[in-house]
Amino acid sequence: MIRTVFHSEDLPAAERLARFDDFLRHCDHPMAVTSSAPELFRATARALEIGPVSVAELTLSPSVVRRTARLIRQADPELCCVVFARRGALRVAQAGREAALGERDFALYDSSQPLRVRIAGRGTATLVRAHVPRALLPPRARRADGLLGRPLPGRAGIGALLTQFLGDVTAGTPPDGTAAPGPATEPYESGEPAGDAAGLGAVAVDLVAATLAHHLDEETPAPDAQGPGVLLLRIDAFIEEHLPEPDLSPRAVAAAHHISVSYLHRLFRTRETTVTELIRRRRLERARRDLGDERLRDLPIHRVAARWGFRDHASFTRAFRAAYGVPPSGHRRQGSG
Repeated sequence: MIRTVFHSEDLPAAERLARFDDFLRHCDHPMAVTSSAPELFRATARALEIGPVSVAELTLSPSVVRRTARLIRQADPELCCVVFARRGALRVAQAGREAALGERDFALYDSSQPLRVRIAGRGTATLVRAHVPRALLPPRARRADGLLGRPLPGRAGIGALLTQFLGDVTAGTPPDGTAAPGPATEPYESGEPAGDAAGLGAVAVDLVAATLAHHLDEETPAPDAQGPGVLLLRIDAFIEEHLPEPDLSPRAVAAAHHISVSYLHRLFRTRETTVTELIRRRRLERARRDLGDERLRDLPIHRVAARWGFRDHASFTRAFRAAYGVPPSGHRRQGSG
């Protein structure tokens, strides 16, 4: 369970910036924060440990967070880090480059090099970041200096899987919907079973490794060279990107990855689903989300179905009812009720 580890509203306004700076300086890879309006500064930090991977959601007023050479000498756990803006404007500078991140775009940074993260705009911004020990990544992925400080796409393909996964694991709240009790700097202790945390951590490491491989031009290595786990992640990303296409099928997925259909089905034996079932489930999930979106209330249901690759409205309705227990029209009414 994700827990709140810093909440500036628990502190006098005059102390908030200094206390948050102290909080950052005592993290595993120390940083410092400055603000041009310290009297207005606000910050909230929520943290989650999933196996060896540390994930956090930070909500900050306009400010600048730095990791200097001096702070690197103080402590460096040698981390590969991913950061993206869930809301607001974010600029990440490292290795002589600066990435201006839009919503869901992400950047990579290295804990062993000086870093500057600027929270821009007028109001607060919310960012999500994950720290992966470099030693857990494949050798080539540990040498990704050319990707540092660059804006990378997080709305489609493998980048979408990465940002969605990190967004999902930080979206949880305590059971009563309130912040976790305790002082502003109470250490986080995971409430998840150890096995679940280890499994999620492994997924996070695989996603970061696959994302780095993708951006290091390792698009289509032979299956034996890249391993079935990474290949499955690439297949997941491909399916995610092509869900709206009615012709998406196991044959199309296999052809796009230069493997046989039989090999594709063998890969999916490690999962409790088939390729066809995965495509149908993800399409239904997207259609269900759209039907519950107030902004799409006037879009006819058959158009929503077609938008996500369903050719036949009647079969879509049957599949939707089987999956969720109500027809699409009933789900839409529930969402607007």
